[in-house]
Amino acid sequence: MVSRIGVVGLGLIGGSLALRLVDAGCEVVAWNHRDHPYGEARSRGIVCVDSLEALTASDPEIIVLCNPLRAMPQVLGELSRFLDPSRTTLTDVGSVKAMVRRQVAAAGLADCYVGAHPMAGNERSGFDAADPTLFDGALWAVTVDGRTSWERLEAVASMITDLVGDDLIVVDDRTHDRAAAMISHMPHAVSTALINELCDDPDRAVAAALSAGSWRDMTRVALTDPARTRAMIEEDGENVELLLRSMAARLDAVADALHNGDEESLAEFFRHGQPFRDYRLAMRGRTAPQPKAYPGDDGPRDLTLDGGENWRDDLLRSAVRGERIRSLGPGRTAAVVSRPFA
Repeated sequence: MVSRIGVVGLGLIGGSLALRLVDAGCEVVAWNHRDHPYGEARSRGIVCVDSLEALTASDPEIIVLCNPLRAMPQVLGELSRFLDPSRTTLTDVGSVKAMVRRQVAAAGLADCYVGAHPMAGNERSGFDAADPTLFDGALWAVTVDGRTSWERLEAVASMITDLVGDDLIVVDDRTHDRAAAMISHMPHAVSTALINELCDDPDRAVAAALSAGSWRDMTRVALTDPARTRAMIEEDGENVELLLRSMAARLDAVADALHNGDEESLAEFFRHGQPFRDYRLAMRGRTAPQPKAYPGDDGPRDLTLDGGENWRDDLLRSAVRGERIRSLGPGRTAAVVSRPFA
């Protein structure tokens, strides 16, 4: 069990993670680029230090980078002066992984790095918004490459499953970034386009007065700090561009079908996504806050992984099958549960 973890950045995600880890009985040492959250953080059990050097000197088993991605090169450059890779595993919570791995490699820390991205968050920001329940029922994507050791993966997985209490999947950076663009980054752009459309409408006051649940759900993420959203989208720009062009083509086709009275094309548009509706119906009620309980589960089953270097491929295939990892075990095994979407 990991007992001491360093957290860099006490914003919404970093602060929530630090509080969650403290609640789990872990010693948490944190550094933030400004010290304004330190008083409240210390009152809630987080040890706050004044420099990254002091953070590394506390000898954490894991350091989690929760700083803004734009600050990553500077933070990594500073950490590289003090961090002992033989004693500390480095991970992060960034929403893009390939870029961060390149920056980690440039800082000379690739051998101790394991990428991570918790699928948790809301439109708020800062330590004032931090909430340990933010991670209830969250899934983490953990990313590896050919340099990632099993022992490093075990350390990060133990933090996620044993301390945070969440499930995870293991994928490569490219797979993660494409999936994150689909389910997060591109939708942020679409949500922003919706509120922009409203702002430009001469009858926006009437429309805003009539807005209800569907508008609220579709535009919630557009309430996020726009600078933060822009940075996230730009950092995964290539994938987001492709998806936005595909989305634009779909919408153009619907507009053409409406213009032409093409009933068959309209019918196909609305039925095409039925597999996802079926998937969500099957999953309804199957995720719950801690302790993890998924109605309908027969319980996790053991997955035995390749004893050589192919365990990474085994874990990627597990993710593609829709399996979530509850825990990693001895002898390179993983306890998995199924959440397939085919």
